[in-house]
Amino acid sequence: MPLDQLHWAWQALIAATLGVGGAFALVGAIGMLRFADFFMRLHAPTKATTLGVGGVLVASLAAHAALGRFGLHELLITLFLFITAPVSASLLAKAALHLRAPSHAPVPPEQPRP
Repeated sequence: MPLDQLHWAWQALIAATLGVGGAFALVGAIGMLRFADFFMRLHAPTKATTLGVGGVLVASLAAHAALGRFGLHELLITLFLFITAPVSASLLAKAALHLRAPSHAPVPPEQPRP
């Protein structure tokens, strides 16, 4: 059965998750362009874009469920994405700290040692 012949509730669910996923992906892409330095730009794809891709994968899971199939591939992709995105962001941030990447964030003054 094609997707356009599904019940309206399934179509609404799929459209809503695609819309939410697309909105998060758009916000992540805008954040990549607008943020000032590496550390701020790292925040956009790890949070917003991860949720955006997750929303699209949930929509794909819903479409397969509506057709009576189990979407194992989408479930594995979602699991892999939500596990690897924070780990890779952490490793990139640690590497940038090690290489002393410039940051535009305000640096607090040094506190006197007791």
